[in-house]
Amino acid sequence: MSREVKYIAVLIAVLFTFGCPYTCKVNAQAGGGNTWEFLNLTSSARVASLGGKNISLHDGDLNMVFHNPALLDSTMHNHLVLNYVNYFAGINYGYASWAWHHGRLGSFAAGVHYINYGKFIAADPMGHITGDFTASENSLNISWSVALDTLFSFGATVKGISSSFEQYSSLGLAMDAGINYYNPSRLLSASLVMKNLGTQITSWYRDGEKEPLPFELQLGITKQLAHAPFRFSLLYQHLLDFGLDGKDTPGNRTGRENPSLSQKLENTGSELMRHLVAGVEFIPVQSFSLYTGYNALRRHELKIAERTSTVGFSWGFGIQVTKFRISFGQARYHLAGSSNHFSVSTDLSSFYSSRNQLPGY
Repeated sequence: MSREVKYIAVLIAVLFTFGCPYTCKVNAQAGGGNTWEFLNLTSSARVASLGGKNISLHDGDLNMVFHNPALLDSTMHNHLVLNYVNYFAGINYGYASWAWHHGRLGSFAAGVHYINYGKFIAADPMGHITGDFTASENSLNISWSVALDTLFSFGATVKGISSSFEQYSSLGLAMDAGINYYNPSRLLSASLVMKNLGTQITSWYRDGEKEPLPFELQLGITKQLAHAPFRFSLLYQHLLDFGLDGKDTPGNRTGRENPSLSQKLENTGSELMRHLVAGVEFIPVQSFSLYTGYNALRRHELKIAERTSTVGFSWGFGIQVTKFRISFGQARYHLAGSSNHFSVSTDLSSFYSSRNQLPGY
């Protein structure tokens, strides 16, 4: 057995061993069956443009560490990213991160992920207004990554989570872990990621039950063409929940007790497609890129049968302006509207000379 195959086999065994005790308690992974679903919201304009999820893009973008800590490497040393999302109904959220590399210890990154639900009117049971209150959730992320050899890297992120909704609050701890295979000669990258393995430390109220986190396994691949300015990404989400409803029995949800073979095949094909997130990048020059993506699950859950429109599709662009990379992305969730994503990234080292840099890097 080759060394590469051994690495993948060991990681899969670890992810399933530690993940199963949590996932076996979950009734549903999609559709609000867990607490802290905000952990799955992407802030990056680029990733939002590519369908909302991507774990295999390996090109020095610090925003990708939020989705897969194994993508963190030495090329991101002293990089800074700032993201802001104008969401729905007055909700806004964002993510900021800074990275550094420290020789044999590997690469590190610190990030803050927040969501602000806005201000609400407080009233008593009789409807008398008593004031107002706010609601917000935050996650402090510490990531680490190390190269296993010239092709494979491993990374992990520890998340400290806090939420506050009027008089109710909760604290928790979660972890992401992933492995990435990157072969620059073949312009190929592939990743396997475990996300949001953790627990509530304190429940929402005294003696309350602790709710499950949105645990998930994802598998992704990215391929860039050698003689054309295109890069393609494909991600398979919710690996442990085939039907996306907490049941892992495929092809048996037709509304009938004894579905026919053709109905089972049709359902199975539909369920397979719902796991897919696809994205395409057009890179005519290094300083400018166009992005587009498709999220099949989002389209299936949020479309209106009479008018499907572009629900589930997304688009965006990135442009280099002097020392800054500025990106915009728009994701179509529903006929009622879209989310707008803004990202700015830069290499802080470019603002001062090499003699002012810290030694040992």
